[in-house]
Amino acid sequence: MKKDVIQAIVFDAYGTLFDVQSIAAKINVFFPGKGEEISKTWREKQLEYANLRQLMGIYRPFSVVTKDALRYAVKKHGCRLDETAERALLHAYLDLEIFPEVQNVLMKLRHKRLVVFSNGSHDMLDPLVNSSGIAGLINDILSADDVQMYKPTPASYDYAAHRLRLARENILFVSSNGWDISGAKNYGFRTAWINRQHLPVEELNLPPDGIYPDLNGLLEWTM
Repeated sequence: MKKDVIQAIVFDAYGTLFDVQSIAAKINVFFPGKGEEISKTWREKQLEYANLRQLMGIYRPFSVVTKDALRYAVKKHGCRLDETAERALLHAYLDLEIFPEVQNVLMKLRHKRLVVFSNGSHDMLDPLVNSSGIAGLINDILSADDVQMYKPTPASYDYAAHRLRLARENILFVSSNGWDISGAKNYGFRTAWINRQHLPVEELNLPPDGIYPDLNGLLEWTM
C-alpha cells in the first residue's frame, strides 16, 4: 500500500474526533443515574433514524434526527423530557469532548489537508469544531446535509471527493464507525478504522486499509 499518495485525510466527527458518550454527565444532571444508558440509546437511535429516513426517502437534517432520538431515548428509560432539559441537552451536543489524543495527532498531520465530513448538519458541526480548540487545524467542514444524502450512501462520499477535487485513492477516510468505513471503502477511499471499542470487522467484504485503537495509528500514513 503506497501511503505517500494520500493528500487529504477526512475525519468522521462523532465517535472519531468527539466522544459522544461524554454527554452522559450532562444527562445525569437532569436524570440522575441514567446518563450512560440514555446516552447510549440516544446514539443508537440517532444512527437508526438517519438510516431509516434515508431508506424511506423522508430526509431531515441531523439536528432534527438528534432531537427525535433524544426524545425516544428519554422515554425508553422511563423519564420525562421537559423543554428546559431538551434545550440544554441539545446544546450540550454542540460541546462534546474531543478524545485525548486528537489535538496532538492533528498537529502532527497538519502538512496534509485535514477535513471533517459528517452526517451532522452545519448547525451542529460548526459550533462543535469551533468550541473544541481544533478549528485552526481543520481545513474544511463538510456535511452530508449539503446534498441531503447520509453516509454510507455512495452519493455522500462522492460529494466529499468532489469538494476536495481529489481522486478517491488520494483520500484517507477515518472513522470509528465500522459501517462508515465499509461505506467509504465501497466508494473507493483508502480507509483507517479507529476501533476504539475493539469490535470485529464488519462482514461485508470491505476490510479497512488500517485498524488502530486510536488516532495515533494514523501517523504511519505520514511516513
